[in-house]
Amino acid sequence: MARRLVDRFGSLGAVTRAHPAELRLAGLAPAAAPRVSAAVELGRRVAREWSADPWVIRTPTDVAEPLVDTMGSLVREELRVLLLDTKNVVVAERTVYRGNLAGSSVRVGEVFRDAVGSCSAAIIVAHNHPSGDATPSGEDLRITAELAEAGRLLDIELLDHLIIGRGRWTSLRALGALGQPPATMRETVPASRSAR
Repeated sequence: MARRLVDRFGSLGAVTRAHPAELRLAGLAPAAAPRVSAAVELGRRVAREWSADPWVIRTPTDVAEPLVDTMGSLVREELRVLLLDTKNVVVAERTVYRGNLAGSSVRVGEVFRDAVGSCSAAIIVAHNHPSGDATPSGEDLRITAELAEAGRLLDIELLDHLIIGRGRWTSLRALGALGQPPATMRETVPASRSAR
């Protein structure tokens, strides 16, 4: 079955990015496809923990590349918060919301709760669009402005808000939505592995 999946998708990396529905179409039993997807996600998280190098954020690409792999093919919206120390090292990743992220359901307190509790210096927020389109909506821009203002009040900087699509992402900081100069950040960039 493993050989059939690799032959069908072209590489092991492509298998790990396949949606459970695609795995079922490739011949996996309906109950096995979600288990394979869950095992792949668990492997990614373990590999990140075992990494000798800390996850340091210097550009939006440093955030986006691993998140495009893990969030780009999700069928439900998720909002994740990365907690950073004073050297922009990611010390924790939290999933704050799952499901339909209507603007009214995103509470600023929930987004900043773990950051306040752990005395984080900064946060980065990322959420996916299951449609695959990484274009920010008006609601995304409104929520970003609210989070940036709350961060200023709490003295916990919102470094960026990324919109994750299928193989693409958008940095709202790069678009100037955080009230900071966008010149030092890169705009929407296709993920480096999206063409595989």
